[in-house]
Amino acid sequence: MLSRVADSLYWMSRYLERAEHTARLLDVNLNLMLDESQTSSEHRWQRVLHALGNPQDVEWVGDPYLLTRTLSYDLNHKPSIVSCIVSARENSRHVREQISTEQWHQLNSLYLHVTRPGLQIETEEFLQLVMDSIHQFQGITDSTMSHGEGWQFIQVGRFIERAAATAMLLEAYHEDLWINSERIPESNEYLEWMGLLRSATAFEAYCKVYTADLTPDRILEFLLLDKQFPHSLRFSIDVMQNALDAIQHESGKTRAESLHRLGGRLHAMLSFSSIDDILRQDIVGVLHNIQVQCRAIHNTIYELYVDYPIQTALAG
Repeated sequence: MLSRVADSLYWMSRYLERAEHTARLLDVNLNLMLDESQTSSEHRWQRVLHALGNPQDVEWVGDPYLLTRTLSYDLNHKPSIVSCIVSARENSRHVREQISTEQWHQLNSLYLHVTRPGLQIETEEFLQLVMDSIHQFQGITDSTMSHGEGWQFIQVGRFIERAAATAMLLEAYHEDLWINSERIPESNEYLEWMGLLRSATAFEAYCKVYTADLTPDRILEFLLLDKQFPHSLRFSIDVMQNALDAIQHESGKTRAESLHRLGGRLHAMLSFSSIDDILRQDIVGVLHNIQVQCRAIHNTIYELYVDYPIQTALAG
């Protein structure tokens, strides 16, 4: 596969996953505003920014609606939802011949809707539209695109973005959930824990495993180590590693051992660690290390499949 095609498919997928994650965080925290004080509001929205990686030039100034509008609509801010959708659509345009007609129609329709001049729509409706449209795009991708090398690059982009986002989300909550986890929880803390699970689309899935008994350790175990839940770190890394192995097999790359080793190390850490092992460590250090390893995997993907010198390609 041409490096420009792999690059565009990978980033199309990452931008859409990022837009959906941002929309979900904003939607959850807007709903939580129905039950909060001014102090908890400030803390909660600063935590949202932390969970989004503290995007450059986006600051908390005391107005949650202004922050939500900035992170939703502002094309001058690269992390905004609309900016991510524009970038995803631009990448898909570059590989129009590689994706299905249904994929293009779904993504182009979302792009036209959110960039329409004079768009008048309630913010909550906008966020739900974005989440629903991206879920539909992912379903259309899986059902209309051949599951070859191009589809595998889409999988890698989606799940490396999801893994990094989940690690940042857990890191943003670490002070509330694990540093002070010895305390008897107050009633509003259960709302915060529900908010964390809902931010990862995990509340109902968690309750099916643990019932509605929300505890910080079980929440961490579920979002880190559950092998069946699509937004857990273990699930995301497993899918990403399988996709990378498939790409290596299809491309015939003989120099991908370093990438396999990086992914395998992260896969092994999440597959063979127990929650007790992790709780005995510095949790923030563990989550930060996962993000560092995801960046290393991203850089190695680029070295092997995107920015490689022509001599390497000729050598196989």
